[in-house]
Amino acid sequence: MRESVQAEVMMSFLVSEELSFRIPVELSYETRDPYAVRLTFHLPGDAPVTWAFGRELLVDGVVAPCGDGDVRIAPTGDKMFDEVLITLQVSTDQAMFRAGVAPLVAFLDRTDKLVPLGQERALADFDASLDETLDRILAEEQSAG
Repeated sequence: MRESVQAEVMMSFLVSEELSFRIPVELSYETRDPYAVRLTFHLPGDAPVTWAFGRELLVDGVVAPCGDGDVRIAPTGDKMFDEVLITLQVSTDQAMFRAGVAPLVAFLDRTDKLVPLGQERALADFDASLDETLDRILAEEQSAG
């Protein structure tokens, strides 16, 4: 079974009202973290920056404004389903990116074929993962003490 989906899309990094430039953004989805998508932004002259947030947020943001925290997504443009605006915020700093909806929907469709929306819990064995992590932490503490 395939365990991940990747895509690369070009997005506009909106520096100001008058200035923007296109950058490559890697989108990734992995079955080991079935609720999240990751966007890795490749800004010129900087190390890549990765943001992880809920896949459902991206699904919802393609059709209606959503998000009330560090990540907000909203459709924009003259035509419905034309473009989406992704706003990422850290403290008082924010970065805004505009992307075409079509490549995002194509990516989301591929993630849905891998893990249908609403079926993530079947893959996310949180109890086993928590037990494994706690066992590892306890073993480390016992060997250190």
